[in-house]
Formats: sequence, structure tokens, C-alpha cells
Amino acid sequence: MNKLKELFDLYFTFLKIGSFTIGGGLAMMPMMSRELIEKRHWISDEELLDYYAVGQSTPGIVAVNVSTFVGYKQMGVVGGIFSTAGMVTTSLIVIIILAGFINSISDYPFIQKALTGINVAVAALMTHIVYNFAKKSVKKWWHLICLLASFTLIFFFKLPSFYIIITSLLAGCLITKINLDKAKKMQNSEEV
Repeated sequence: MNKLKELFDLYFTFLKIGSFTIGGGLAMMPMMSRELIEKRHWISDEELLDYYAVGQSTPGIVAVNVSTFVGYKQMGVVGGIFSTAGMVTTSLIVIIILAGFINSISDYPFIQKALTGINVAVAALMTHIVYNFAKKSVKKWWHLICLLASFTLIFFFKLPSFYIIITSLLAGCLITKINLDKAKKMQNSEEV
């Protein structure tokens, strides 16, 4: 009975996040942080950043991927299914309702202005999120170089983000290997 309660807690937590945030994965980050880290203590800041990074580089919607990771961490495959279902329920209902008459209302100036206002608000939210994300992620000088190089390549040279993600993955692996080799050499020299 306790496991069922935990599964429904996962479902309703992600239903709340999916229902009250507009703008996709990054726009959901503040609410996810508040609900998952501060309120429920299910994950840490670092885990949320890791889930976002992996969710961004895997197929599918980032917010859905993150909800699946958190649910899986909490309760395995069934937890992943419940949290994913919670995340997509509201969107699925809204899309089904809107699909029938979206073409008939999209020409109204009121609707166009409302959508423009929502887009501006989401842009402000995402700017705030990117700033906070960078503050938590950039801890060393080479992190800053990677951030600036990635921004330059994407913004000015229109390089697809896929290449940035793969290059960053390889660079991270290479730097980790170099650091491990250095630590191993230091340990060997101390033993001699």
C-alpha cells in the first residue's frame, strides 16, 4: 500500500509540474527544483543538472526525460512510468482539446497577442534559468571556455547543438582521463 502511495505521489507531483509551467523543459526547471529538491528531497542540484544534460542529448522532450529519470531513481521502471504519465497528462488533454479548433481561433488578434505575451514571459524565464544553470555548472576556467565556445558556435555559426553535445562529451571524457592519469602518477610517485 505504501508503494502505491509513493507512485501516486510521483504521478501527482509531475502532474502539478506539467500543468503549471508553460514553455517546455527549461521553463520547468525552477518548479522542478522547488518540488524535487527543496520540497521532496528526491534529488540534488547536481542530479537535476545531470538529468537535464542527459535529457537534452537523448531523443524526446527534455521535461519528459527528466521526469522519467527521477521516477526511475525513486521507484524503478514503474516509477518512471508513473512520473512520465504525470508529466504528459495535462499536455495530452490540452492538445486533444485544442487540436479540434486551433485553426479557427489562431487568426484572432486577441489570441495572437496573448501568445506573443506568453512567448515574451517564457523568454524571460528561460534567460533566468540559463543564468542559474550556468552559475551551477561553471566551476572551473575550462568550463567557462566551453560555455563561451559553445555559445559562439551555436549563436554565430549556427552549428547544430548535437555537435556541441558530442564534442563536450568527448572533451569531458578526455579531461577526466588526463586527471585520473595525473592522480595515478602522483600516487605511484608517493608510494616509491
